[in-house]
Amino acid sequence: MLIKKTFDNIIAQTNQIILGKELKIRLVLAGLLARGHVLIEDIPGVGKTTLAHVLAQVLGLSFQRIQFTSDLLPADIIGVSVYDKDTKQFKFHTGPIFAQMILADEINRATPKTQSALLEAMEEKQITVEGETRLLPQPFFVLATQNPLHQVGTFPLPESQLDRFMMCIELGYPDHKMERMLLKGQDRRELITNLPTIITVEELTKMQQQVPKVHISDTLIDYLQAILEYSRQSADYRLGLSPRAGLAIRYCAQAWALMQGRDYVLPEDVQTILPGVINHRLIGITEHNQNLAKQLINRVPIPR
Repeated sequence: MLIKKTFDNIIAQTNQIILGKELKIRLVLAGLLARGHVLIEDIPGVGKTTLAHVLAQVLGLSFQRIQFTSDLLPADIIGVSVYDKDTKQFKFHTGPIFAQMILADEINRATPKTQSALLEAMEEKQITVEGETRLLPQPFFVLATQNPLHQVGTFPLPESQLDRFMMCIELGYPDHKMERMLLKGQDRRELITNLPTIITVEELTKMQQQVPKVHISDTLIDYLQAILEYSRQSADYRLGLSPRAGLAIRYCAQAWALMQGRDYVLPEDVQTILPGVINHRLIGITEHNQNLAKQLINRVPIPR
C-alpha cells in the first residue's frame, strides 16, 4: 500500500500541471517502473514536453532535454573526445545522454543516423565510444516525443527504433473544462518549480526491482500467449507481435499492478496497458491502426 500511496501522490502533483490526463500519466509511470522507455506521439502544444519536466521534478531525477533537429549529430547526444594539450591526451566530454531522465524532443525531426545513436543506450543502458564502454546512470529513462508523420520535416522512426520503446501513447487535447482551467490558470513553468520531490532515486530503484516479482499466474501467461498468437495468425494484421512485445506487456502489467498496491496481476491490468504497448508494434492490413488493441481484447477470450 505504501507504493500505491507514493504513486498516487506523484500523480496528484503531476495532475496540477497536466490537466485531465491521469490515465496517460499512469501509463508513462508504468513504463518507467518497468524499466522501459515511452514515446509520446502527438501534435505540438498538448503538453508532451511539460510532462517530462514535471516527472523529472517530482521523481528527483537528473534531467536533460535533447532537441532533435535535422542537423543534430550522434556526437551531440553521446559526447565527444577532445584533445587536452596540457595532458597531451584525449579527454571524453559526456553528452546529454548521461542523465537519469532524457527528454528526446521531436525525435523524428532528426535523421535516421542520429536517431540510431539512441539504440544502444536505450537497450543496453550503456554507450560505446572509441572502443570503450561507458555505463549510463541508473535509473535510465527516455521519454521521447514525436510529431505526426504528415507534418513537414519529419523522418519516420524505423521499426528497430520503435521497438525500443516499451510504450507509445497520445496525450490528446484537454476536454472543455480542463482547457478552461488551463487558460485561466497560472503559467505552467512557474508551477513546476514549486512542485516537491516525492521520491528518492534509491526508492524508485527499489520499486523497479520489485516489478518482476509481482505474481503473474500461468492462466494469465496463457492469455498473453493467446494474444501474441492471434496477432500472428489473424488475417487482420500484416505484422504480428514479437516475443519482445510479449515481455513488454508482461512487465507493464506487473508495474501497473504494483502501482495499484497489489502483488499479483489481473486480466484488467493486461487490458489497460495493452494499447500503449502494441499500437506502435502491431500493423493492421489497413493504413489506419486504430483500435487494434480493442480488437484483440474483444477477440481473444480470457482463459478460465
